[in-house]
Amino acid sequence: MSADDSSLARCPNCGENAAPRARFCENCGTPLGSAEGTAPSEVTLEPAPTVVDPDPATGDSSARRCGACGGTIAPDGYCADCGTPGQSERDHFEERPADWVAGVCDRGVRHARNEDAMALAAGGTFAALVVCDGVSSAPDSDIASLAASRAARDVLVAYGPEGSSSVEGATSRRVAGWTYAMVAASRAASQAVRGAAEQLAATKGKDVTDDPPSCTFVAAVVDQGLVVAGWLGDSRVYWLPDSGQAEQLSVDDSWAQEMIAAGVPRAQAETSPQAHAITRWLGPDAPDTDARCAATVPSGPGWLLVCSDGLWNYCSDAHEMNDLVRRFAGSGDPHTTAAALVRWANAQGGRDNITAALARVSPTVTEQR
Repeated sequence: MSADDSSLARCPNCGENAAPRARFCENCGTPLGSAEGTAPSEVTLEPAPTVVDPDPATGDSSARRCGACGGTIAPDGYCADCGTPGQSERDHFEERPADWVAGVCDRGVRHARNEDAMALAAGGTFAALVVCDGVSSAPDSDIASLAASRAARDVLVAYGPEGSSSVEGATSRRVAGWTYAMVAASRAASQAVRGAAEQLAATKGKDVTDDPPSCTFVAAVVDQGLVVAGWLGDSRVYWLPDSGQAEQLSVDDSWAQEMIAAGVPRAQAETSPQAHAITRWLGPDAPDTDARCAATVPSGPGWLLVCSDGLWNYCSDAHEMNDLVRRFAGSGDPHTTAAALVRWANAQGGRDNITAALARVSPTVTEQR
């Protein structure tokens, strides 16, 4: 090995050489450690626990909640209030890593299984919210989406923000840093999907190359007064401020979005038969796995919503989504609000799996550009 080669780090996951002091493998997104002088975020890497609310009548915290109405699943496996069959943990799960961050992931009404997945983390003024929606036409995409969301979350948590918000130019540097981390997270998610596909091929003894498991990817990071979003596919990030203009931070990678860009009205494009044909995704057959990114610096408090199309199918426009979230956000609790959004989507028909992840963002730091 030459003197120059000795300065290179080797990825423990794929074996690719990395540049000196690189934080992530450029090939698969695996964290390689923090750069000199940078401390990683002080956030647990463990998955947030599933939330199980106690039965209000008995106080039993082992009671399962109904994904359709919020009632209690009786011992016979059906909801005591509405009669809906109880769901498995994969069909309906909830995460609440902090009192200001929570999410609910649900199978919906019409699908046989939940191919959505989410992975959340939070600590201090930092949060990472990742949602992946399995492609229904590809077998075992529920496995791919769960692996992808957790892999991406771990990369985002491992990234240590550089600089200080009190230093001139800090915001632009932090945006650049989190954009880099978001792309690394999407690459790690892609690698996780490939790994899941290879494991399925080995355990099931079948070739999955012709119809491999696939999923969309969307994520958002809150870091003090900064929000950075990244995506592939048609799952979305919305910023919904208490005052001011609501906005969709992500831009769908879909046939519908291409039609909208060509001048077709949104309502017409999003209700067409090909509306949800995605043009970018994660999977062994994906031509591009680098997330596109966008950032915003909120000037005041609001809600950050990361969701799958199972929710926004019924409420696409950012202003209408803002009104919908406000309808259920009276308590200010993201878990209660996310659960209400999922129940609302199910009440509209629940045609798809539904995931709603929320962070209540209250910026207190004055950012320097």
